[in-house]
Amino acid sequence: MPNKLEATIDIAATPEQVWSVISDLKRMPEFSPQCIRMQPLGKVKTGTWTVNLNKDGAKVWPTTSRIVRFEPNRALAFRMTENRTIWSYTLEPTAEGTRVTQRRDVPNGVTWIVRKVIDTTLGGEASFEAALVSGMNETLGKIKKSVEK
Repeated sequence: MPNKLEATIDIAATPEQVWSVISDLKRMPEFSPQCIRMQPLGKVKTGTWTVNLNKDGAKVWPTTSRIVRFEPNRALAFRMTENRTIWSYTLEPTAEGTRVTQRRDVPNGVTWIVRKVIDTTLGGEASFEAALVSGMNETLGKIKKSVEK
């Protein structure tokens, strides 16, 4: 499994405008094709837990995550409990607005059970990760549309 998957988009808005959308985690289902629900347990900040519900076609599963980086107008990252991946958004000001990068990092690999689930029920690693990158691009496109309107 690659250590990093990444997608980037430029948005014609200030980092503050983009941040107001990205940091509202309850809105994640509006943007992510895989997220049905993302519920922070308390105020969104470093250390906050979230309870999530995800889908892939007819498959639905719960997850939990913990915010590991929270830098207003700059960066937000959360570590998934079940597979140890870290999902992040980084915002960089540009002359025309903000460049947003979404990443999925796997710094310590995933557990054997997660790998088995990917191989047996999610179409295998290559297919699963291609779908993740496609979903990242879709997510960023929807965030861009929401912020720019």
